[in-house]
Amino acid sequence: MQKLAQLLEFGASGPAPLSELRKQLGSGGCSSQGGAGKSGCGSAAGQGDLPPEIWAKVKNHPCYSEQAHHHFARMHVAVAPACNIQCNYCNRKYDCANESRPGVVSEKLTPEQAAKKVIAVASRVPQMTVLGIAGPGDPLANPDKTFKTFELVSAAAPDIKLCLSTNGLTLPDHIDRIAALKVDHVTITINMIDPEIGAKIYPWIFYNHRRYHGVEAAKILSERQLLGLEMLTARGILVKVNSVMIPGVNDQHLVEVNKAVKARGAFLHNIMPLISAPEHGTAFGLAGQRGPTAQELKVLQDACEGEMNMMRHCRQCRADAVGLLGEDRSDEFTNAKVEEMEVSYNLAARQAYLAKVEAERDAIAEAKKAELKTLDDEASGIAIQVAVATKGGGRINEHFGHAHEFQIYEVSTAGAKFIGHRRVDLYCEGGYASVTGIEPILKALNDCTAVLVAKIGICPKDSLTGAGIEAVESYAFEFIETSVIAYFKDYLRRVGQSEIRHVVRGDAAIRQGAFTEA
Repeated sequence: MQKLAQLLEFGASGPAPLSELRKQLGSGGCSSQGGAGKSGCGSAAGQGDLPPEIWAKVKNHPCYSEQAHHHFARMHVAVAPACNIQCNYCNRKYDCANESRPGVVSEKLTPEQAAKKVIAVASRVPQMTVLGIAGPGDPLANPDKTFKTFELVSAAAPDIKLCLSTNGLTLPDHIDRIAALKVDHVTITINMIDPEIGAKIYPWIFYNHRRYHGVEAAKILSERQLLGLEMLTARGILVKVNSVMIPGVNDQHLVEVNKAVKARGAFLHNIMPLISAPEHGTAFGLAGQRGPTAQELKVLQDACEGEMNMMRHCRQCRADAVGLLGEDRSDEFTNAKVEEMEVSYNLAARQAYLAKVEAERDAIAEAKKAELKTLDDEASGIAIQVAVATKGGGRINEHFGHAHEFQIYEVSTAGAKFIGHRRVDLYCEGGYASVTGIEPILKALNDCTAVLVAKIGICPKDSLTGAGIEAVESYAFEFIETSVIAYFKDYLRRVGQSEIRHVVRGDAAIRQGAFTEA
């Protein structure tokens, strides 16, 4: 992949205004909606970085706040099966329990079934703060079902945030209804602003009762997406832009996309790796199109971060996902099980949980600030990546053998920064090592210097050591970022005293899809 830093010198940030309406709307940009400059927006921003009205919208939303994703859960309801475009990276499945990727669900729901499921989940999972509709098709290709679901949920559980994800083709037609229902968060998938590139991603779209193909289809789609983005931000609705990184197709072009969506008011940009395993049956997968490596993805995200804050904690969820990001509890809440439940919505219990989380957040922030201060006198150009095994709560609280993902932090004398996660299959199954063994995990963590865990067995620890990755149990159940900084400080001490030698690690593999418990 061409060195992405050079791409920042590209010319215009996007196409010219599309209509007289666009001139009237203007372009607020990230800073106008989220404060001044990069510190004023993005998933890593915290209280004090954002205006109070923006902080109130994002502080408990696990997709819009990296802090929140440690503590709060989301759920998606599959009420929108139809789609009005075809993507070469998508293959929708409506009765699938063993794949974890967008467009996949175990069962479709009516709005009434979906609303009951939301209340059932919220009554048993107090940390569930967000209802999203993300398919399995496109919510705005199924507007009546989508908006009916939102209406029912709002009436029964007004404390739950509403959000939707869309390809944006019909978005401009629904802005008034989105605003009226107080949907504060909308995600638009924008993979290109150049129709020539778009034609390689989208075989066709269906718009105004007609099917369009190739460059013509991509041009219409791009114009509608950017117009919808501007209309949403003009209403004060937070917009996250998702982009799928497709090596050799749009990877270099996504820097231009980043500039264009920032100029039009997007709050956050989420660049995700292409999922292209052949068994998923997508056009790209069957054609052998590869996804990016971990470091290719990071380089692109870093290049775009110079223009705009990035979301790095996305899990590319199923359209019926339930739980914290990185977990899926949807099998606990099938339609059949929900129908048998006696549901009692306990708002007081939910509010008590939120108060507990606020106290925990304050403790984490203070501990991180104190630990970071210990690096003030350090002068080093060394930066390393550290993997963490966690099951939530912002702590190192997962056994190595039970982890189905590792969260990755980049740490230097500037502090610890969350940069992503690595999905893996469980190493330990029923007390025994899995059939695939340690090798896939070593490939997933190959760019990491250490992995911090609550506990680890002798055999996997020896395998990690042999691969040059230090397994560390001494920070078990402590706060993640505080521990990562403390480990790094000790790492610098050992390097300085020649106890160890600093080694620049290699690249790592991004696993296709996610572990599922089905």
